[in-house]
Amino acid sequence: MAKCGKGVSREERVEQVKQGLPDVDDFKTYVPVENAVDKLKTWMREGAAICYLTSRRDPAEVQLVKDTLNKYFFPDGEVYFCKVDEDYGDVALRVMPDALIEDDCESIGGEAEMTYPKLPAEERAQIKSIIVKEFEGIDNLPGDLNELTSL
Repeated sequence: MAKCGKGVSREERVEQVKQGLPDVDDFKTYVPVENAVDKLKTWMREGAAICYLTSRRDPAEVQLVKDTLNKYFFPDGEVYFCKVDEDYGDVALRVMPDALIEDDCESIGGEAEMTYPKLPAEERAQIKSIIVKEFEGIDNLPGDLNELTSL
């Protein structure tokens, strides 16, 4: 999330995006949402392979995302992004993860901007969808990988 979201409520973070605050587009200053790093490390220790999907398309911005992941010691994982003429659904079809954790895209249009709804029914049946409120983070998700995938 944008650095300006640190120390404010989830709702205020959503409003920051809707208002277009300058920090929202300053990707080099992004910070993790709450305890996301620890949660991902827990899942990785339990055997999960972690990968990331960014909305950034420009190679320099994708690199900023990778730099942020490294700076805050996120678990290693491939960073995926949309190529020309792709949307999130296309990337998910390319990767075909077992589970897809994404936020509800409240600040930018809701379900129309999400990944899972863009998938064909057959592929949706093969991917576990876990949706969290935007900027809520993943702290409230189970730490146990088996429990997570049975949500």
